[in-house]
Amino acid sequence: MTENQAQAAAQLSEGTLTDEWITQWEDRIGLNLRVGNIFNQSVSREAIRNFSNGIGDLNPLYRDEAYAKETKYGALITSPSWTASVFPHWVLQGLPGVHADHSASEWEFLRPIYIHDKITPKSQFVGFDVRQSKFAGKTVFEYQRFEYWNQRDELVARGYCMLVRYERQTAKQKTADGEGKYDHIQVPHPWTLEEQAKVDEDCLAEEIKGAKTRYWEDVNEGDALKPVIKGIFGLTDMIAYCVGAAPVQLGAHGVQLKAYCDHPAWKFRDPVLGSWEPVYGVHYLVSAAKGVGAMYAYDVGVQRNCWMINLFTHWMGDEGWLKSCNAQYRQFVYLSDAVWFKGKVTRKYIDENGEHCVEVEAHGINQREDDTIPATAVIILPSREKGVSPIDKRLPAEEYRGTGKGVYF
Repeated sequence: MTENQAQAAAQLSEGTLTDEWITQWEDRIGLNLRVGNIFNQSVSREAIRNFSNGIGDLNPLYRDEAYAKETKYGALITSPSWTASVFPHWVLQGLPGVHADHSASEWEFLRPIYIHDKITPKSQFVGFDVRQSKFAGKTVFEYQRFEYWNQRDELVARGYCMLVRYERQTAKQKTADGEGKYDHIQVPHPWTLEEQAKVDEDCLAEEIKGAKTRYWEDVNEGDALKPVIKGIFGLTDMIAYCVGAAPVQLGAHGVQLKAYCDHPAWKFRDPVLGSWEPVYGVHYLVSAAKGVGAMYAYDVGVQRNCWMINLFTHWMGDEGWLKSCNAQYRQFVYLSDAVWFKGKVTRKYIDENGEHCVEVEAHGINQREDDTIPATAVIILPSREKGVSPIDKRLPAEEYRGTGKGVYF
């Protein structure tokens, strides 16, 4: 392989943001979108395990059936973020060859998801804006609403997300002209052996509150959350996420080739390997990432949100409930990066429903001190004085816990 081959950018399908599509999209606002990229609809033990492995979550509440059985849940449940593995909040609608980056989500969690449940997603197109960006010139900010329902017709999670749509050829040209948003970044990151060892040390120092209940009365405004560390982000980390969440259709050989014949804009010929690859390869192939104007292969937006939620669930313990998480996906997390997820309690209050809440401000800081994902969350904690737990009011009837019983059974 020559140096030029190693540095080559793949030639991906390129579309143009013409004025004609604006009227078409205005007519589509309010429409329910067909969710065609459903992955983990059935909540099996293996699906929960693979997703937990894919985001690097060791919480036994989501991994150990015997442990989970002794909690208030009474059976194995998923991480709140697991719905992202059903489908990743968004449906890619129209504009073939125009790139899409998932850039923000407002995510609300209503009920636990149990082993043997069946989750059905829904999506609605709610609007868009046209703006100018430094990274890619003319840019569309697209907004969708997402919902996830279980087999008992209970809404388990919902929210809104934002996609940023831009012309790949414009982003590539700006990078080539030295106007790229991230041209100052050195990738792969030049870690020293000592720095690598420190990342490992920080990662192994994570704490899971688990069965040691964190009560609302013991929390104070200004309290820091014990950090969660993701990295050094490597190719196996990305593969593990695909195994656990696969937010697009991934297949091998003839299966994938036939799909590409039906959808030519999905594929490109990799300049290094000579293979047909999906546009989703921007997350693990440097040639694909450069083909859309990025510096290097980078993470998935909602994947980073799942990492952030890992911070909250580690801290709140088994009896806490993550009510919401609102996050913006800022600078990419490139292969070879590491991210320290940190947070602090900014407010402590009792809400209109009498639940004992804390607000948390959080950030995902990489080794360059960039904030890759500013976020806020609301966490409901049990009260020692009142003797109440947020879990109690969100449990299904006892005969449904971990059985999968409901309208589909």
